[in-house]
Amino acid sequence: MKEVVESTEVFAEPPALPGRWTVCAMLFVATSINYMDRQVLGILKPVLAQSSIHLAPLFPGWPTVEQSISMSEQQFGYIVSAFSFAYMFGVIFAGRLVDRLGCRRGYPIVTGLWSLAAMGHALVTSVFGFGVARVFLGLGESGNFPAAIKATAEWFPPKERSLATGIFNSGANVGAILAPAVVPWVTLHFGWRYAFLTTGLFSASWILWWSLKYRTPRESMEWTRGAVIVPPPGPELAWWKLLKYRQTWGFALAKFMTDAVWWFYLYWLPSYFNSRFKLDLSHIGLPLIIVYNLSVIGSVGGGWLPRGYERLGLSLKKSRLAAMLTCALLVLPIGFAGGLTSEWSAVALLSLAASAHQGWSANLFTTVPDMFPHAYVGTVVSFGQVAGALGGAIFAAVAGNILQLTHSYVPLFLYSASAYLVALVLLRTLAPGLKRAMAQG
Repeated sequence: MKEVVESTEVFAEPPALPGRWTVCAMLFVATSINYMDRQVLGILKPVLAQSSIHLAPLFPGWPTVEQSISMSEQQFGYIVSAFSFAYMFGVIFAGRLVDRLGCRRGYPIVTGLWSLAAMGHALVTSVFGFGVARVFLGLGESGNFPAAIKATAEWFPPKERSLATGIFNSGANVGAILAPAVVPWVTLHFGWRYAFLTTGLFSASWILWWSLKYRTPRESMEWTRGAVIVPPPGPELAWWKLLKYRQTWGFALAKFMTDAVWWFYLYWLPSYFNSRFKLDLSHIGLPLIIVYNLSVIGSVGGGWLPRGYERLGLSLKKSRLAAMLTCALLVLPIGFAGGLTSEWSAVALLSLAASAHQGWSANLFTTVPDMFPHAYVGTVVSFGQVAGALGGAIFAAVAGNILQLTHSYVPLFLYSASAYLVALVLLRTLAPGLKRAMAQG
C-alpha cells in the first residue's frame, strides 16, 4: 500500500470550537466511571480470597458476617484474563459501532452494557460466576476509549488533542481514586455485593447527560456564523484493509506492550500492598489514593508536554515522540519495587510510574488521529485496544501463576519498567515520524 507524502498533511488549523471543553468534561466523567467499575474486583481481592468476612453494620439487624468465595491467586489471574479477552473481542465491534452510529448514539450503548454488568457482580456465588460477569463487563467497557478518542478528534484541533486526551484520560486515575475511597467503606459496613451495586449506579445519570448534551460539531455549529475546517476525508476502506498499514501495527504493538502494565497496577496493587506490607482492607485505601492522585498530574502534564517541546522548536509529531520518550524513561525506577521494604517508598515509585504511564497513554492515543483520517480513528483505536487487551490477558494469566508459585512481584515489576522503551522502539520502527497513512486511488 502506498502512503501519502508528508506534504499532504499540511491543512489549515481548524478553529477552536465552542463547547469542546464541555465535551472533554463528559469524556472525563465517563472514563472515571469506567475505571471505578473496573477496579472494584482488585480492591476486593483480599476479601474474596477469604471464606467469610466480618462486617461492622451501621443498622440494627444487618448481618455481621458475609460469605466470600475463597478465590486463589491463580483463579484471580484467570478471571482478569477472562475480562481482558472479552475486552479484546468487544473492542473489535465497539470501534465499528462508534464509527457507524457516531459518538452520540454509540457511546451510551456501551456505557449501559458495562453498567449492568458491573452491578451483575453482586449476584454471583462462585469463581465461575465472577468470570461470566467480567466477560460482560469487558464487552461493555471496550467501547469507552474508541468513542472518547473519536469525539476528541471531532471536536479538538490537532495541537489541543493530546491535552484534551490527557484530561479525559485522567478520569482513569480519578476512578481509581474513588474506588478505594468508596469500596472499602461500603464493604466493611454493608458487604462486598453492595460495593458492586454502588459503583454500577453512576452510569445512568451520565448516559442521560450525554444523550441530552452531546452533538457533533456539524450539528452544533450555526452555519451562518462560520464553517468547520477539517482535512479532506480519506477514501472509503474496508476495516480489515487498515491492517495493511505499518502505522496500525505500530500503534497496536505499543498498546500490547504497555496496557498490560496499567492493568497490572489496577488489579494487583491492592494485593501487592496486602502481601508485601500487610495492609488490610481498612488501611489499603490511602496508598492507592495517593498513587492515583499523583498520576492525575502525569496524565494532564503528559498531555501538555508536547506543547512544551514545540516551544523548544520541535515539530508537532517530533514533540509527541519526545514526550513519549520522557515518559518511558520516568517509568524505569519501578523495576526496584519488587524488593522494597518500605510501603512509602513503594508509593513513591508507583506514583511516578503511574504518572508516566498516563502521560504516555495520552500521547499514544493522539498518534492515531495524527496518522489516520477521522473516519478511521475509532477503528484503528479499536485495533490498539484489542492488542492492549490481549497483552493484559496474557500478563494476567502469567502474573497469577508466577505469584501462585513464587509469591514474588520482582519479575512483574521488571517487565513493567522495560515495556515502554521497547514499545517506543517498535512504534518508531513501524511508523517513523508518525507519517500519515492513507490509501491512494
